[in-house]
Amino acid sequence: MKATALAHPNIALVKYWGKRDDALILPHQSSLSLTLSPMSVTTTVEFGASTDQVEINGHAAKGSERDRVLRVLEAVKVEAGGALGPARMVSRGDFPAAAGLASSAAGFAALAVAARAAAGLPSDPQAASLLARLGSGSACRSIQGGFCEWRRGERDDGADSFAVQRFAEGHWPELRMVVAILNREEKAVKSRDGMKLTVETSPYYAAWAKDAEAEIPRAVELIQRKDLQGLGALSERNAWRMHATSFAADPPLSYMHPSTLGLIEHLSEQRKKGMPVWFTLDAGPNPVLLTDAAHEVAAEALARACGAVDVVRCVPGGDAVLKSEHLF
Repeated sequence: MKATALAHPNIALVKYWGKRDDALILPHQSSLSLTLSPMSVTTTVEFGASTDQVEINGHAAKGSERDRVLRVLEAVKVEAGGALGPARMVSRGDFPAAAGLASSAAGFAALAVAARAAAGLPSDPQAASLLARLGSGSACRSIQGGFCEWRRGERDDGADSFAVQRFAEGHWPELRMVVAILNREEKAVKSRDGMKLTVETSPYYAAWAKDAEAEIPRAVELIQRKDLQGLGALSERNAWRMHATSFAADPPLSYMHPSTLGLIEHLSEQRKKGMPVWFTLDAGPNPVLLTDAAHEVAAEALARACGAVDVVRCVPGGDAVLKSEHLF
């Protein structure tokens, strides 16, 4: 009745931004991401507690944060078909939360894998992906490692909206993602609220959804060929267009800080000098730099010179996995 899982965050190269169904967390378009190691979240779940208890990074979860966890746990109870009783969940991450670094993706992926195991359900990546999606959309892409595609799906019940692994983490071992942490503060507008505002008010949104869907096969082909220049250009283009939709929302929404733009400008200058480095940016101020193993040290130095308070050098990460050591 107790299990612990570790999952890594993922960074989308073709972004997820906007839901067609808020309750089921169904996206308007497909997305494609790379799972990142060594950043991780570890979560322990135990059924049969006296009351439901949810602890995240040392604090009791409240409000919508707690509700989302309990929703996932309730779905596990339904699938298990038994009287599992209340649950205790403790989760800890080793990187900043709510800063645009996909902490919720790693957290809900770890929760899905741990909860299913604690309930005695068999390992099933598709089922875990569907479950993780109920807590955080992008979490469905952190169940497996490497490059994963979250398929939009067509069904109203969301049964065909889950992530599939397109390439395992060993496909492109020379690829590097350098996380430039420019600001550790929690963002003022959470992703789910920013998405809702953008979908409802941005005149650019329909064009964004169509364009992002079309980028998926292009990205897959570039990854297959290990074309860093092509994938870097695509990831930058997609990130700019995602943020353009939020800039055009009413009221306007920007997740970028002046330091974000400063670092991005320097990347362009460095490419002119022959350095292969590009960026992507989720809903937060912290860019993730896309480069190769030969240039990751230079990319870190560039990020620090542009004001990064911390830098995490990442390699393609693996699947969410069960661990023998529990958090309680």
